[in-house]
Amino acid sequence: MKKDIHPKYEPVVVLDTACGFKFLTRSTKVPDEKIEWEDGKMYPVLKVEISSASHPFFTGERRIIDAEGRVERFRKRYAKTKEVQDAKEAKDAQAKADGEQS
Repeated sequence: MKKDIHPKYEPVVVLDTACGFKFLTRSTKVPDEKIEWEDGKMYPVLKVEISSASHPFFTGERRIIDAEGRVERFRKRYAKTKEVQDAKEAKDAQAKADGEQS
């Protein structure tokens, strides 16, 4: 390895601002703000909005998505186009029947 070309890899505390969960790890990103860790030493703190402690996938909490509403809107839209198509076919059939009688 060449000297003086690699970033420093130092310990940092990652703080989940959503739930207050924090853990000690190492990172090349070293912020200015510091926090005291459980061992009594001061470490730089990286603040994140979501971590495994607050993300729904990892916590098992499910979010309700309005999928039923989307499906109903699709069916309603499809039904309208189906009605228009059926009306056009009926009109064409009537015109064809009128043409044959003449």
